[in-house]
Amino acid sequence: MPDMSPVAEYDFIIVGAGSAGCLLANRLSANPDHRVLLIEAGGKDDWFWIKVPVGYLYTIANPRTDWCFTTEADPGLAGRSIHYARGRVIGGCSSINAMIHMRGQASDYALWAQATGDERWLWGGSNRPGETLAIYKELEDYFGGADDWHGVGGEIRVERPRVRWKILDAWQAAAAQVGIAPIEEFNRGDNTGSAYFHVNQRRGRRWSMADAFLHPVAHRPNLTVYIQTQALQLLMDDQVHEDQRRGAWTTAQRRAVGLRLLKGGHIIDVRARQEVILSAGAIGSPHLMQVSGLGPAGLLTQHQVPVAVDLPGVGENLQDHLQIRTIFRVQGARTVNTLYRNWITRGGMGFQYLMLRSGPMTMPPSTLGAFAKSDPALSSPDMEWHVQPLSLAKFGDPLHHFGAITPSVCNLRPSSRGHVRMAKADPLTAPKIHCNYLSTDADRLTAVRGLRMTRQIMAAPALARYRPQEMLPGPELVSDDELQRAAGELGTTIFHPVGTCAMGAFDAHGRPRSSTAVLDTDCRVYRVAGLRVVDASAMPTITSGNTNAPVMLIAERAARAIMGHSG
Repeated sequence: MPDMSPVAEYDFIIVGAGSAGCLLANRLSANPDHRVLLIEAGGKDDWFWIKVPVGYLYTIANPRTDWCFTTEADPGLAGRSIHYARGRVIGGCSSINAMIHMRGQASDYALWAQATGDERWLWGGSNRPGETLAIYKELEDYFGGADDWHGVGGEIRVERPRVRWKILDAWQAAAAQVGIAPIEEFNRGDNTGSAYFHVNQRRGRRWSMADAFLHPVAHRPNLTVYIQTQALQLLMDDQVHEDQRRGAWTTAQRRAVGLRLLKGGHIIDVRARQEVILSAGAIGSPHLMQVSGLGPAGLLTQHQVPVAVDLPGVGENLQDHLQIRTIFRVQGARTVNTLYRNWITRGGMGFQYLMLRSGPMTMPPSTLGAFAKSDPALSSPDMEWHVQPLSLAKFGDPLHHFGAITPSVCNLRPSSRGHVRMAKADPLTAPKIHCNYLSTDADRLTAVRGLRMTRQIMAAPALARYRPQEMLPGPELVSDDELQRAAGELGTTIFHPVGTCAMGAFDAHGRPRSSTAVLDTDCRVYRVAGLRVVDASAMPTITSGNTNAPVMLIAERAARAIMGHSG
């Protein structure tokens, strides 16, 4: 039973102090008349390994900072289930992720504009329609200064990596020899080519979205932050309300009025005068909606959850990038493996970081990237490589005792779709996550082409001096069938789940045009007044690359919409 003490009221309640939640808390509390509550299931982000870039080795798969989800056994992964990291700490995934700042490609946002019927999602720039590039520039504090592509003075710090590797320079040269030319950077709308990634760091330390948006405003008297507090259920009333959906009026069946929380071992209720905003991520947001009676009616009935609103798209449309990890042993190359196995150079890495904030300890998981087309007829790249100057059997295992690199290749626009579904009506029971990787012929073909192109790069003259030797998947695997099986056996997530509460277009009667649509272009939930979902689950389709920067775009767009409608 909930605590019967007086119920606290706020104007806005935000669930999840991850990337989107931190921005929303910043923007909405800027109005001193708004009382804002930000709720985070995890704890503070003051642990040493959160701030050190290489600390992802200690934060992922650690219940101190990670929800430690596990996927359902996946036929596409040879029946394997895999660890599915999601941030459970102030800053969310931005406190444990790869720090790669990747906007995606202009073509990604054309798909969003098409899905939502909203041209504002287009890339824009040079007097073309669309707001996406302009918003990215406003959010950014770019190390190289302002220009046509970048901005300064924003909250999100963007820098270049503070360490380079000769073996990666050689890989980049090899990629050029097979037709993937070097480019200056990836954030100009067309990512064709290879480059070192931009990273969210400031002077050699991780720059999370909590650093960018939450900590600078934590002193505001109208902003309250609950940590180690889990949202159990949305509170709704049964009154009928009218809610505008881009020019069409829709009768809402319910209104979100608050939340039931588990805080300090006690169940409490909090009320929202204006809106509840879910920013719990592509796993957490649909799960909370489902246990609250918002989701596919069949699923809710199966678990004896009363149907508040039948929303078939909640938890469906799950998309993710599957990375296929190849490993090549190299000789005569400086790699993280070779540095770490020698106690002198290992100590030197620590000294270099502590004294100069440079060296391998500032390194993101992947430093160099490349984009290419699996088919020349495609209009934009559909494959990406993350190249690491290290190797290990699997994440969490020790580094190999020999020099090696790991070029991982992924399909940027998978056609496979999975889902997130509650396992029980109990909100504390983890949901079932079924990624459904490699479930389409197109995805399997792209995986094979990615592996073959990786081999072409590794066989190019620029890498010959390092005498690369293929360890995974193994040179004996040559047929398409063999490489398809290898992709399933080696593939794992890059932790980019999106799409489970997707934005979509609505017809003249306010009805969604797609069965997967849950939100309108301003992230408002269909047929539920006073409720938005603002996080990666809102993406109709996955972007080409790491997803943190696109989440910030969505959050900024949503914040502007909310402020335009609030008192």
